[in-house]
Amino acid sequence: MAKIYWAGQSCFQISVSNSRDHSADIVINPLREEKAEVLLLTSKDNKIRTTKGESFIIEGPGEYEVKEVFIQGIASSQNTIYVFEAEGIRFCHLGDLGQKELTDEQLEKIGQIDILMISTGDEAQKIIGQIEPKIVIPMNYENVAKFLKTMGKNSVVAQDKFVVKASTLPTDAMEIVVLQP
Repeated sequence: MAKIYWAGQSCFQISVSNSRDHSADIVINPLREEKAEVLLLTSKDNKIRTTKGESFIIEGPGEYEVKEVFIQGIASSQNTIYVFEAEGIRFCHLGDLGQKELTDEQLEKIGQIDILMISTGDEAQKIIGQIEPKIVIPMNYENVAKFLKTMGKNSVVAQDKFVVKASTLPTDAMEIVVLQP
């Protein structure tokens, strides 16, 4: 089971447990010092570069494995895209992408995604169409209603956290999950 919390902007905390001995708290783009086993920084401009306690800090492209979480950093025009897999779920955090669409090379590296975390800018709909995730979690928004309307949704009830298992992922239509910080 994965528990996903959004702290605002592009900051997420994702708690996963691959087995009895392997659990990890993953924090992406922290807004303040957080306790995390894995810290992912999509941009060199991220001011918070430390955590409370021991953390494995990743701040660029490459392949990594930490506590049975497989992580791939993929270069984009402005930052690092992260794809990681835990509990049979593939996550993708695009960060501040700075591109109108993904390249063929990026799409090949990203592969099939279950949960996509994406900024709600003008290019979001096209990029979501390129990736075709099962679940979309918007981030970096001031007005989520505009994004939902663009995506053909009238409204979605915001949640404090999102809990998901591989067995409960949607199979027929993409879902949008809105989290509140």
